[in-house]
Amino acid sequence: MSTESAQRIFQLKVDPLTGNSEWVVIEEEGDGKADGDGLPPKDLLSSTSYLDMLNDSWRNRAFREAIEKTVKKPCHVLDIGAGTGLLSMMAARAMDSCDAQQNADSRGIVSACESYLPMVKLMRKVLRINGRETKFQLFPRRSDELKVGVDLATRADILVSEILDSELLGEGLIPSLQHAHDMLLVKNPLTVPYRAITYCQLVESEFLLKQHDLHNSESKVSDRVHLVPSGLETVVHVKPQQYAMHCDALSNEIKLLSEPFKVFSFDFWRRPESRGETELKIIAINDGTVHAIVSWWVLQLDYEGSIFYSTAPQWIKSPIVSSISQKQSWCDHWKQCVWFATGQGISVARDEQVLLRAVHDEMSISYRLTDKNLLSKPKYHNFCGSQLLLSPERIAVYGDTNWRLSFSTALQNAGKTCSLCIVADDSIFMTILIAQLSTTSHIISIFPGIREKVLGYESSLACCNEYHVMNFVVVQGCSRVFGDSRVDGTSTSCSLWCYLDCLILNCNYGPSFLNLRLVFCLCRKERTMFDSVLSQDVSIVPCRGILRACAMSLPDLWRSRCSLEMIEGLDHSVVNATLGACADTTTSEEGHCLPYWVWQCGEIQELSDPFIVMEFDFTRHISPCHGKSKVKFTKRGTCHGFVLWIDWVLREDNSIVLSTGPRYRFCKQGVKLLDKPVEVDSRRSGDYGTWRSAIIDAFFDPSNGEVVVRHLFESAA
Repeated sequence: MSTESAQRIFQLKVDPLTGNSEWVVIEEEGDGKADGDGLPPKDLLSSTSYLDMLNDSWRNRAFREAIEKTVKKPCHVLDIGAGTGLLSMMAARAMDSCDAQQNADSRGIVSACESYLPMVKLMRKVLRINGRETKFQLFPRRSDELKVGVDLATRADILVSEILDSELLGEGLIPSLQHAHDMLLVKNPLTVPYRAITYCQLVESEFLLKQHDLHNSESKVSDRVHLVPSGLETVVHVKPQQYAMHCDALSNEIKLLSEPFKVFSFDFWRRPESRGETELKIIAINDGTVHAIVSWWVLQLDYEGSIFYSTAPQWIKSPIVSSISQKQSWCDHWKQCVWFATGQGISVARDEQVLLRAVHDEMSISYRLTDKNLLSKPKYHNFCGSQLLLSPERIAVYGDTNWRLSFSTALQNAGKTCSLCIVADDSIFMTILIAQLSTTSHIISIFPGIREKVLGYESSLACCNEYHVMNFVVVQGCSRVFGDSRVDGTSTSCSLWCYLDCLILNCNYGPSFLNLRLVFCLCRKERTMFDSVLSQDVSIVPCRGILRACAMSLPDLWRSRCSLEMIEGLDHSVVNATLGACADTTTSEEGHCLPYWVWQCGEIQELSDPFIVMEFDFTRHISPCHGKSKVKFTKRGTCHGFVLWIDWVLREDNSIVLSTGPRYRFCKQGVKLLDKPVEVDSRRSGDYGTWRSAIIDAFFDPSNGEVVVRHLFESAA
């Protein structure tokens, strides 16, 4: 939601380290921070899913066909969550084409509401270029703030809306429909879409198991650190919710244990209930262990049931979904969702019944599987600490053998000799590891994300991990280190009483990596904050960060972000610059480096070996720097951009390096897409128009954390 004052935009931003959100003020015209038309800066909208959604040609076509079938005469159409106004313009155009003689005294009208102010400003530009700006009632607020007789002259006859997320309900579909039916729509209105149906499938997957069962992963590691010891299996777990994921990328690692089954149906044409539940008996089609439930939804856009849109994975073979999926291209705005089973999952045999209970509230859908062996399993012991809810990626990292071994080895000597260590990375693993390595070390752990919960958690695990809880202090941020307040409310001082011997910086940016520049910005802040209290022989882990890159073919991702012209006959070219579209000829600006799970980006291919862009030495002050590299292509193909990531050097002798490159699946990489795809070739003499190498220039400004990457392709001749 956004609200507007005289010259300001209030934008909700999320702190990528803590997960906390806050309203920040973005000035409009006259301060150099907005576009010429009063639009927000380009990077404000370039990381959103609007561009990807508008490039979804199957979605656009399906909505256009359904609207044309539904809007048969001039009437009052309401568009909730209008975005760029695409559906509103489709409805207006459908009314224009109606036989005017049929309703000579009737005049159609479209009421469009959009609460996100930056998008409202962009919508006005789209309406203007399409000659529709005077033919709409545009309301820059939520639909539940509209009133008939005040804002709307009459109730609307038709509702067109697309306020759906990957789970279906997360953008407020149910409360929006409830209010619309109660206050804004006629009785028995026509709607596009007409209905949404959710489907599920039981699956087995070791990869998905590692993302929620830390106890099982930890049992295979021999470092003596127990984040989830026996008897405390529930002390660390993922939040019970659905997680959006491109499951097609896991198709070779998933074993299907059931046929797809229908769970809930939501009719847009009638008022939905706030809560619903169902119990289903699912027949297993294979022997295995249910590690997760994969879910998706299918839209029926017209009342006759001839126009559909589906978010089903490609392996689905049902007649309707299969025919749709074959036409749809990869898109990132809607994915499948994953619900993790508890613990190590539920064992099933072929033809065995599995009982599933599904419940939905106004914003989400949850599931519970009944385990036939539940009564025979030992009960968990009680513990007097706090449970920690971590992201699936963080749990997978904590259970990764290589990751744990690397840090255990790197900190072996430092932990034994240091008298004071600061762990500045929101890491429970590093805190326990240091405390275990030395019983005499004093540890200050900075936990801006999980905060006070970690104190009770680490107290509970002190006995299991053989350390003394009095050896460490937990604070919520770097600034608290120099104060005297503790998160548990006691008066124990957190002030530094000696020079720091060991500083562990934040290098776990897997689930919270919003922008590549943030990595350097935060590491710089944490590193420089303690400069005055570092001992001469301080150990800093990681000691260096290496920015690496690789040229890649990313056709699906590039297509989803390419520039727009006509969408179903409606001009959208004015949105390209604001949304950061590739191949936008209206601007010469360098494209932003955006965060993606590269392994989930559809078709991908590496076209070069990884190369070093620049290095950062965390043992020294980080200053402005420049890196220049020549990259030679190792394969023939189409280059769509460069993928960037960090290799963390844990030891100064380079003997321990942790990479977060494209093949590492528990953190996002930064992707800089080219304005236009480029044909490349590894051969000395290639075809005309192909390129054999490229020069990469990178610049880093520590004052704002900006990393600017430029490229120049060299001829194959």
